[in-house]
Amino acid sequence: MPWTNDPYAHALRTGRGPLYLRRLAPRALRAGELLPLDVERWCAAPDAADTGVLLRCTGPVLDVGCGPGRLVAALAVRGVPVLGVDVSPDAVARTRRLGGAALRRSVFNRLPSEGRWGTALLMDGNVGIGGDPVALLSRLRELARPGGRLLVEAAADDVDERLTVRVEDAHGHHGRPFPWARLGPTALLHTAVATGWTLTDRWTTDNRHFLQLHRPSAGPDDPRLAPQSCPTTIPRRATRP
Repeated sequence: MPWTNDPYAHALRTGRGPLYLRRLAPRALRAGELLPLDVERWCAAPDAADTGVLLRCTGPVLDVGCGPGRLVAALAVRGVPVLGVDVSPDAVARTRRLGGAALRRSVFNRLPSEGRWGTALLMDGNVGIGGDPVALLSRLRELARPGGRLLVEAAADDVDERLTVRVEDAHGHHGRPFPWARLGPTALLHTAVATGWTLTDRWTTDNRHFLQLHRPSAGPDDPRLAPQSCPTTIPRRATRP
């Protein structure tokens, strides 16, 4: 089963790396290159850069690719309605152990409260999910309510690439290949505009780059603009992504 008993799952259980993405496409530039993954930071408490994102969150919040759940747990402690989604059962389990609500599911599958989320999060390179940023940002526009926001972290370098990768540890153990993407701030902004998002803020903290995007609001009489709450019942049975 994908994302089970692979190096990523092991890293989430231990909270330690090293862990990498290895480029696989044989004709790709820099094929074979290892891209480091910051497992220790993901498994730690939110840092200053994370806090800048959390302060911009308006509930209910959907954390797409929530990983080990540091942001979900931090928002829950603050009383913000929040749900994490991830395809990794270990990510979902760790998020729940921290006290957060999480669902094992792909963002491209049916999710609770579609069209009513106040904020969606794409942190830690998760704009690469699915290898098609246009499809991903279009999907998140469907999930956000009119006037809702999307907080996205861009790559530190100004890249725009689609690639095939696998997760690999320092001993060469690896998981299955999957499509991925890397977008720097410029490419991310272009993709956001092309998918109907409006840029309202951008900032950098500790060499991490962020964009705040908004879904245009509907008319003042649109009932979907009424404040929404996070779903009170979160399915706890693991489902295939």
